Parts: sequence; structure tokens; C-alpha cells
Amino acid sequence: ELLKSENDAQAAKIELEEANVKYLWIGLGMAGLIMILIVFILVRVRQAKQEVELQKHIVEEKNREITDSINYAQRLQQAILPTDQSIGEHLKETFVLFMPKDIVAGDFYWMERIGNEVLFAAADCTGHGVPGAMVSVVCHNALKRVVREFGMHQPAEILDKVTDLVIETFERSAHEVKDGMDISLCGLDMSLMELEYAGANNPLWLIRKGNQQYSEMELVMELDGKSLYEIKADKQPVGKFAYREKFTYHKLKVEKGDV
Repeated sequence: ELLKSENDAQAAKIELEEANVKYLWIGLGMAGLIMILIVFILVRVRQAKQEVELQKHIVEEKNREITDSINYAQRLQQAILPTDQSIGEHLKETFVLFMPKDIVAGDFYWMERIGNEVLFAAADCTGHGVPGAMVSVVCHNALKRVVREFGMHQPAEILDKVTDLVIETFERSAHEVKDGMDISLCGLDMSLMELEYAGANNPLWLIRKGNQQYSEMELVMELDGKSLYEIKADKQPVGKFAYREKFTYHKLKVEKGDV
């Protein structure tokens, strides 16, 4: 009985040791698998990090190239705008507020001297940024051509002809292009104290002392002894438009102190 009990105890001890060895190998195997998995994950993370850094570098390089191109385009766009000096020579006590949203702009301002008359305009082309800037170049060149090549100086006639040129330019495309611009175009003759105006969606505002009523202008508001008048624009753009009509010609006397 005692011998049998010792044999059973010995057998149980051997079985326990075998189980421990088995569990040890299982634990070592699992630990090995975990280590392999950790190494695999670290390698993948490193590769992903390298890929992200490479993509970041590519994006930064592309962004730098695009920004450099846009900055160069800005210099080209500024080259077609009248300088502060040239504006000051013909229009005294003036300033220009020009704040492009995306470095280059779909907005532009324009000025041309024809004899005693100074033509000047503020224009807002379709779109903004690079697309708007490209449209602004087309519209600016059309304005310059109409005045210099066709010899026109009456604002309404200028806008009619500019519209034809802009439509003609964009009709060469295989796709329909309805881009164009809204504009206020003025012609000021200081010797006669007369202002001519025509507008595509953009009105003319005039500030004058007093509060008189005028047939050609609408009184909008009064403040501190001065009045704000508006001459409404034609509700059509310079460009393709389904219900196009001739632009309306406006002419009024200006007074000293008018803004």
C-alpha cells in the first residue's frame, strides 16, 4: 500500500512536470508569436511613417511649386494694373482698395487716358483665384483693345464691344463657357466737369453735399450733410447672357467735392 502510494505520487509528480514543460513551451511559443507580431507591426509602422513622410515631402514640394507659380502669376497680373503713380497723375485725391482673396484675383481695376477724358473701371470677373485671374486677363485685354484698337471712348459702347470680344474669345472653346465680368466703367472729363457711366450689374455710387433730388440718380441715404446717390447698372454681365440688350449710357455733371 505504501509502495503503491509512493508510485502514484511519483507518477503524479512526473505528470505535473510534463504539464509544466508543455505549458512552458506553449508560453514560449506564444511569446515568440507576440514578438514576431510586434516586430511586424513596428516594421509596418516604420514603412507607413516613411511613406507618410515621402507623401508629405511630395505635397510640400507641389505646394511650393504651385505657390511659386501663383506668386509669379500675381506679378504678371500686377503688371497689367495701372500703377498708383499713373492713377495719381490723372485722378487726384484717389486711392485703390485691392485685396485679392487667393494671391491672384478675379477682380481688377483699369484706367486709360483719352484726350481730356480719363476712363476708369472696377471689374469683378467670374470666379476667384487662378481661374478668376485668367478671366480677368481676357476681359482686361478686351477693354484695352476696344479703346486703343477700335478707338471707342463712350462707356456704354465700350461695354457692348467688349461683350462681343469676350463672347468671341470663349466661343472658340469646344465646351460652352459663360464666364465674363461685372463692371462699373466711367469716363471723367475734368475740363467739362462731366462724368459718363455704364455698368454691368455693378452700380455707380456718388457722394455729394446736400440732399437734392436728381432725375438721373436715386437718393439712397443722408448722413452729416452729405447724400449717397446711386445710378443703377444694367442687370446683365459682360459675357454670354440669354437676354442681352445694349448697355445704358448715363451722363451727369459733377461738382467740386463729389466722391
